[in-house]
Amino acid sequence: MRAVTASPLPVILDGDPGLDDAIAWLLALASPEEVRVLGLTAVHGNVGLDRTTRNALVTLALAGEAGAGVPVYAGANRPLIRPAMTAAAVHGESGLPASGLPEPGRGAESEHAVDFISRAVRGQPGEVTLVATGPLTNVALAFRLAPDLPELLREVVWMGGSTGQGNRTPAAEFNALADPHAARIVLESGVRVRMFGLNVTMQAVATPERVERLRTLGNRAGRVSAELLTFYAGIYRERYGMTGGALHDPLAVAAVIRPGLCEMRPMNVQVETQEGLNFGRTVCDLYGVTGQAANAEVAVTVDDEAFFGLLLERLARLP
Repeated sequence: MRAVTASPLPVILDGDPGLDDAIAWLLALASPEEVRVLGLTAVHGNVGLDRTTRNALVTLALAGEAGAGVPVYAGANRPLIRPAMTAAAVHGESGLPASGLPEPGRGAESEHAVDFISRAVRGQPGEVTLVATGPLTNVALAFRLAPDLPELLREVVWMGGSTGQGNRTPAAEFNALADPHAARIVLESGVRVRMFGLNVTMQAVATPERVERLRTLGNRAGRVSAELLTFYAGIYRERYGMTGGALHDPLAVAAVIRPGLCEMRPMNVQVETQEGLNFGRTVCDLYGVTGQAANAEVAVTVDDEAFFGLLLERLARLP
């Protein structure tokens, strides 16, 4: 079902904050002209569910008035089948390695994230965009419990996978590897998917100059974002020889706000769920050699200057 696009666009932010999820969610909360955040749904991933849920609440506190009244729902604490994994080596043990973070102003809702997703989508059929910046466990569970949901969603925007290299293994990106069975369910569900993988997010780098511009915004959101990205940069220098960390999750949110930021290409995308060297890989048919119908729009290039300009301008609005 496709309704006339609402303005601002109603969105659910599903993820595993994690420092770049938190920055992505701040970007969304600071963009009320384009998006209306219905709720934050936390999932296992970068750190455990208890911490991702708390970090969602901390992010709302960081956003000040922009986060007021936005509910938080805890979701799946592990993948559908395999044991849970984390990325604490990249995001720190807390997931938000910054000083002076505010305490959450309230707790999470008692309703499970999966139930909230179903309820919110049914309340606005054809209108809701689900922006997923972590493992797709919550989304897959919602689709399994309510098989009509894929038709009722406007789209799923996912930061995950890659047309090429991995980051957790040579073949697999972390969000795909953390629950490949869930990713497969979503990609095979018939829902409209826009995918922002490593191949494009690694083009959007928080260089030292860009981090300094965040720091000099003069507000807490800018200072915390700069501190988080400085921590992140150390990992990227050591592992990839890059000058700064890639802004993976913020790019997915930015592409909802400004769809023209990235060049998109329709592709058939499959997820490898067979154990082995390619476990968790998103196999993207770039050239249509299989003849299978496209099931995703995959980002291939980004205007990174325009993207960072948007991020800077919006975070400057926050306290």
